[in-house]
Amino acid sequence: MVDVREYLDRSGDSYHAGWAGQFFQCESVGSGVHECRIALGPGYRVYFGKDGERLVILLGEGTKKRQQTDIKDAIARWQHYKNRKK
Repeated sequence: MVDVREYLDRSGDSYHAGWAGQFFQCESVGSGVHECRIALGPGYRVYFGKDGERLVILLGEGTKKRQQTDIKDAIARWQHYKNRKK
């Protein structure tokens, strides 16, 4: 079982609260961040990083149209998470 935790920014807000869907393909997008495509809607994607074997941090979501911007944002959030953890 994987313990799923969502990334919260400095004010405690979630970037994907209320989102739901089914994952069907996941791959690395670099810098420790992964992207999962979802078989729902207009090419939805969810971005996450793994912290050890049990923790998954959800970093954001988006569509194919904004994919590069969403990846850049997810990588920045992942770096922020790792820096806060130190």
